[in-house]
Formats: sequence, C-alpha cells, structure tokens
Amino acid sequence: MVFKVMGKMFALIGLDDDPLRINLKCDPELALHLRNAFHAVKPGYHMNKKHWNTVVLDGSIPDAEVRKMIDESYDLVVKRLNKSDREFLRKIK
Repeated sequence: MVFKVMGKMFALIGLDDDPLRINLKCDPELALHLRNAFHAVKPGYHMNKKHWNTVVLDGSIPDAEVRKMIDESYDLVVKRLNKSDREFLRKIK
C-alpha cells in the first residue's frame, strides 16, 4: 500500500509482511540516528537507503515514536512541494 501527498510518496506498507513493515522518508542524519536507536529501524528496503528507513512494526518501538516518524516523512515530502500545493494543503487542514 502506498501513501502519497499531492502525488508524492511518503510511506509504503507491505501488507503481506508479518510483522508489518513500513518504509518512511527520513532526513539522512535522523535516519542514521533512528537506526542506531531502534533495532527495528533498517535502511529502506528497495529504496534509497540514505533517505528512507524500513520500520518493522514488531511492537519494539513505541507507537508515539512510529507516529512521529510517519509525520516527519509526510512533512519532508510536503516541504519539497511547490508553494501553491503547500498553500492548498494548508487550506484544507
């Protein structure tokens, strides 16, 4: 399953994976930090490993931290959108 904002991907979930895994866009420095902090955070599977992490949803990472990673991925993608698309998103929030 692919999640996009304004046609740009910010998350992918392999629905057949057990446990579930989610690929999330990430700032390169933060990506390295998260990989060191959590065993369940790996370089992005089939993705640019500098900018993407694969997060194994095995319960070892607190839900709040996973939500934060998702929000950061979304925000990174929105930040790179053109100004009119960002303004449109602000209006519909």
